[in-house]
Formats: sequence, structure tokens, C-alpha cells
Amino acid sequence: MTNTLEIKNLSKSYKDFELRNVSFTLPAGHIMGLIGPNGAGKTTIIKSIMNLVMKQAGEIKVFGLDHQSDETAIKKRIGFVYDTPNFYGHLNLKRLKGVIAPFYEQWDEATFTDLVNQFGLPMNKSLKKFSRGMTMKASIALALSHHADFLIMDEPTSGLDPVVRREMLEILRGIMQDEQKSVLFSSHVTTDIEQVADYITYIHHGRVVFCKTKDEVNEGYALVKGGNELLDADTRRNLIAVRSGQFGFEALTDDVQSARKVFGDSVVYDKATVEDIMFFHNLKAKAD
Repeated sequence: MTNTLEIKNLSKSYKDFELRNVSFTLPAGHIMGLIGPNGAGKTTIIKSIMNLVMKQAGEIKVFGLDHQSDETAIKKRIGFVYDTPNFYGHLNLKRLKGVIAPFYEQWDEATFTDLVNQFGLPMNKSLKKFSRGMTMKASIALALSHHADFLIMDEPTSGLDPVVRREMLEILRGIMQDEQKSVLFSSHVTTDIEQVADYITYIHHGRVVFCKTKDEVNEGYALVKGGNELLDADTRRNLIAVRSGQFGFEALTDDVQSARKVFGDSVVYDKATVEDIMFFHNLKAKAD
């Protein structure tokens, strides 16, 4: 299996934030959800991939090529969708296309027209009058019209209403019908990630908590719920983090088999959502 993206020990420091030793791999033909709370480092990772910020250490390869020395060749094959696209508001989509298309040798006018029609976008309306949903669809249409092999999306569904968000996710599913295309989809909306991602990479405070397939995440984590009397130093060792209340405790485990040996049938085991996993890892980070 070839990899579209390989990141090894990526590090970048700012005055009040540090991205440290980030490593993960995205196999070709798959969607990776890059999740984490606001400020976790998702955008810094994406900007590093695109060489928009200078990394201080580590290695980034896209299509097996170095992201800096082979930047031009790589960017010809990448579609980049920002969380807040900076279009010239006075232009309409027709004129904007005329500005962007000459930069791409593989620009496909028929594909652009098909996508614009599919998304129901007006060609002659000024972009400053577009809704956020229309703007994001326009970004995707432009990104895909030069036959990009790798689509990078930074919080594309943030701030969208539920109907438009669902439309965006359907667009992603359609893209993946081409098994050679790959998507890196950054979001803190975990329900979106759960719907479309094949792989999930969780970033917290600039570090990778895990990078796993969605199936590994679904099968590996569980919520444990029971009475407070069951908690002690030994039983807590099987739990990532615990939230206790008047009527009992709720905790996260990434080793269900061991938890069952300790608690048996005295507790309830529920499936953990990605949001649950993020919440309890954040609880653990605060406790540490």
C-alpha cells in the first residue's frame, strides 16, 4: 500500500504553543480525520504540509516527495480548502475561475462546470454575497477541477447548518469513489469524522494521542459505568480517566478485556464515541 502523506517527528514552536514529534501516515485512497480541540495544532500541521509555515524539525513527504524541495510538483496535485477561503469578494465565480485555472496544467473546464452545476452555484453572483455553505462548495469545485489526487480540508464544515454539512459529507463520499484519491479532513466536529473517515488521528496540545483506523477506535475504546464503591487505586489503573458523580462513575478504557476481568458484570460497558474519547483524554490531561 502506497502512502499519500507521511509525517515523521514534525515539530514547530511558537511563543505559547509547541507542536512536538508529530508522526502519522495516510495511505492512498483513504480519508483521514484529523481531530482535536481548538488550538490543538491541527492547522499548524496542515500549514506545515503546505509549506505555509516553516517546520523546525521532522520530515514531511507527499506522494513520496519532499514537501519543500518538490513543493511545486506536489501542489499541482493538491486541492486545498481553507476553513475561511480568502476569495476576492468583488469577483464572481466565473472571473475567479479565470484567475485560478491558468496555474494548473490539468485544469478541466468540463469537470468545473459539472461541479458548479451539481452544487447549484451561480457563476455571475459576486462571491461576497455567497453564504458560507456556497463558499465552501465553490472552494471544493475549484480544488477538484484540476484532478487533485490529495484534498486537504481545514475545518470545512465548521459553522455550516446541518443540511449543508450533510451535503459536504456526501461530496466527500463521492470523491472517494476514485480509490486513488486521498483526503485529510481536519475538524473538531467529531460526528462528521465518524461518518466519513477511514483513519483518525487525534491531536492534543500539539502531540499525537493516537493514529488508528476508525474500526480500531470503535473496537478499542469503551465507556465503563458503575458505582463509586468499585473505584480504588487498582481498578483506576484500567481506566484512562474517570468522572464521578452522586450516582456513580463514568470512565473511558482502551482495554475492554482487562476492564472486564477487573469489574466483571458489576458495571455497564457502552460504546465510546469519538467525542467521548476526546473528552476523557482531555480530562486525563488536566489531571496530569
